[in-house]
Amino acid sequence: MTGFERGLRTAKGLLLPVFTAALLSGCVVGPDYRTPLMVVPATWSDRTGTKPAKPAELSKWWLKLRDPELNALVEEAVAGNLDVATAKAKIREARASYRQSAGALAPSLDGSASATRNKSAATTSGSNSVYSEYQAGFDASWELDLFGANHRAVEAARYGLDASQEELRSTLLTLVGDVASNYVQARGYQTRIALARRSAASQRQTAELTRTMALAGTATAADVAKAMGQASSTEADVPSLEASYAEAVHRLSVLTGRPPATLVGRLKRPTQIPTPRLPIPTGIPADILLTRPDVRMAERQYAQYTARVGQAEAARYPSVSLTGDISTAALKLGDLGKNSTIGWSFGPTLSVPLFNAGQLLAAVDVAKAQRDQYFIAYKSAVLTALEDVENTTVSLSQERIRNGKLASSAKSYGDAARLERTLYKAGETSLLDVLDAERSAYSADDTLLQSRVSIATDYIALNKALGGGWDGTIDSTSPEVVDVGAGPRLASSTQ
Repeated sequence: MTGFERGLRTAKGLLLPVFTAALLSGCVVGPDYRTPLMVVPATWSDRTGTKPAKPAELSKWWLKLRDPELNALVEEAVAGNLDVATAKAKIREARASYRQSAGALAPSLDGSASATRNKSAATTSGSNSVYSEYQAGFDASWELDLFGANHRAVEAARYGLDASQEELRSTLLTLVGDVASNYVQARGYQTRIALARRSAASQRQTAELTRTMALAGTATAADVAKAMGQASSTEADVPSLEASYAEAVHRLSVLTGRPPATLVGRLKRPTQIPTPRLPIPTGIPADILLTRPDVRMAERQYAQYTARVGQAEAARYPSVSLTGDISTAALKLGDLGKNSTIGWSFGPTLSVPLFNAGQLLAAVDVAKAQRDQYFIAYKSAVLTALEDVENTTVSLSQERIRNGKLASSAKSYGDAARLERTLYKAGETSLLDVLDAERSAYSADDTLLQSRVSIATDYIALNKALGGGWDGTIDSTSPEVVDVGAGPRLASSTQ
């Protein structure tokens, strides 16, 4: 064993007991986090009966819309959406920050080595000398964290990692809901476009019949103009519906991480408006504390900033660091490590904040105020979640009632329009009655289609409000940008 190795072992033997004693005597200051107890209602306001509420069925809730194309788009959006990619990058950042904070709890060790060629100044006799000098050594330091500043930092980083994971879940929840909503809207616009064209064609037939009757002297030119005007008015709805349909398709394409026009050809063929299976169980209000990712994220952020209060508090207390170094220096390379060339030192360094004009105390107050803000944000998130469920539940329930009335209305107006056209052909009613009946039938059918879209949209909103999102596996470890040739290399003059 060389003298250098013996010196290093001696230093370690002296330092390790001190390190162990410091660890055993360490403590933490500041408040310890406790999960807040939130008072929520026992049941939802629309709950009737005495049977226990069935838990919400949130796993892949969009499958109950029974549309394979929608299911495929959800899968594609989860894989390609840019907001999801950003949330995954934030998780990687939080993980790295956690490792960085945890690294502060361990000692640091640096090595150094040097070789110099020296020339001494001339002496009074006019002589000088040229010689080489070699040096190698290790420097170690360790902050003992007596009052838990670093431990609180690690605790805050861990809560921050939890919050970033919940942010990804929240992003996925919003994404799935947006994909489903825009898909339903797109199919709704397609169905309404087809209705407008059918209605306009029927109204054109009435106009042609009126033209024939005018030639026979049983109708006037004004009647023909009125009939043609109504058909044109109905046809005028098509361009605005086409524009809205295109916007919905473009949004769907972007949500899947692709250029806006990507899905135009794929969704060109119309299909029916997705219809959910109703009613759906909503569980109890307390469930949202566990199922809503925005609520869970707010709770984790509150925990994170509670830990930061302790971190700021610990800065007001003394800090102790242990430092040590062992080195060897010689004029010949072969002499390095000999006992005569080895030097070492170790010992504690105490730092005590004596006067800072109240800055450290102010930092604690800042941390406490930030903690309070995140606590309030958590309470607000809970109330917002409760409000979302209550609102969407009422909206869905009332829209279903409205849809039943609209269906009855559409049927009656459709029957009336067909009867009026038959009577008009027989010359037993006026053109105005026919036009009014056709206009009412078209309006009733269009309103019924919009109601069907609203029911599906409310169903989507209710599942989002309950916390239903993507529950599959998400890989957040792979970076978006893969660096190539990032190792050490000669710098280019063109860079």
